[in-house]
Amino acid sequence: MHNAPILKPKILTTLPESTRQSVLADLVAGVTVAMVALPLSLAIAIASGAPPATGLVTAIVAGFLISALGGSRVQIGGPTGAFIVVVHGVIATHGFDGLVLATLMAGIILVVAGLLRAGSLIRLVPEPVINGFTIGIAAIIALSQLPDAFGMTLAEGTPADVLERLPALWAARDTVDVASLALGFGTIAAIVALRRAFPRFPGLILAVAGASAAVALFGLPVDTIGARFGALPATLPAPAIPEITSARLVELLPSALIIAFLAGVESLLSAMVADRMVAGRHRPSAEILAQGVANIGSALMGGLPATGAIARTATNVRAGGRTPLAGIFHALTILCVMWAAAPLAGYLAMPALAGLLLVTAWNMSEPQHWRGYLTEGRISDRVLLVLTLVLTVFADLTVAIGVGVTLGLALRLRRREVPPADWTPPDR
Repeated sequence: MHNAPILKPKILTTLPESTRQSVLADLVAGVTVAMVALPLSLAIAIASGAPPATGLVTAIVAGFLISALGGSRVQIGGPTGAFIVVVHGVIATHGFDGLVLATLMAGIILVVAGLLRAGSLIRLVPEPVINGFTIGIAAIIALSQLPDAFGMTLAEGTPADVLERLPALWAARDTVDVASLALGFGTIAAIVALRRAFPRFPGLILAVAGASAAVALFGLPVDTIGARFGALPATLPAPAIPEITSARLVELLPSALIIAFLAGVESLLSAMVADRMVAGRHRPSAEILAQGVANIGSALMGGLPATGAIARTATNVRAGGRTPLAGIFHALTILCVMWAAAPLAGYLAMPALAGLLLVTAWNMSEPQHWRGYLTEGRISDRVLLVLTLVLTVFADLTVAIGVGVTLGLALRLRRREVPPADWTPPDR
């Protein structure tokens, strides 16, 4: 019985308090967030090297489960930019089926962590490590979107590795397309302008839809989702279990651990931000458990890894969402749009989606905090942030997190006044 309140979904606490007005407010917020999540989910799936529809499947299935079972009042779940780098790497190495299995394993790891009440362990991850790999991931996302934003044609088989991709981008500079460039950066300008003028309005969907409509109306020679990937399905796929062998489990375990780590950390960070916005208190272990179930559900439906999304959660709060019903309405809205308007998604222009992801990467890096990172706090924290950032961009996310967390915990132990050992070494 002691574990029950800790793992109890927040929706069981909020439902008895619901009124007609509160449900209506959550419905409006859910529809608003869905309009933000729709183009973003498609763009994240494409940037990850996955079929566009997998982004919508993830937003629907995982988004529903995270809100229905989670420990936060206003958390919105789905695919996020933080996963793009690791997902792209897993698909490139092990294929999409390998990603599905890694996501399933990550979900099981998170369920176990939630049952063991590991949610409070978020405090042990050093903040400079989180900031360093978040900025690093944002830089990689931005770099990956430049070809579509500029309409560039890269050589077949161009690697995703930063050190090899930069020369490839420079070599393709003569292939820049003016129409794509105008659309990509026009979308960025529209998103920024709409956000400043109407902060509560989902300007993302309007900016991307406007740019895509221009492509269709004027017959611009610009790549679209339909041209590159074909028509999107109008229904959810049937559940399926990926091929499971002991060899595949072993080779995918590092990827599964990274996915579980990212899902756990980002969801709890998002829940903490949401708590400050609505003066609430989330249940960390219930949130981790929900992330686990959501990732298992997403994997079985052929989706991507999922976690709590800070930007979409903040949008939910600003739109008036105050209970988990808003997240459920958000998932159901995306499902309805998928049923009713899947063919229209094929007209979305790739440069517009690239512009959307460039804005997302910029916001992920939190430029407003850069000066503080470089001038405040201990020198060791600054070194740890820069080291994690450099390893994320130029080495590997697994290495960056492993080295960053290990060094961060070592520094934390060193700062504590640990008493000398009360034992005598043996005389050998």
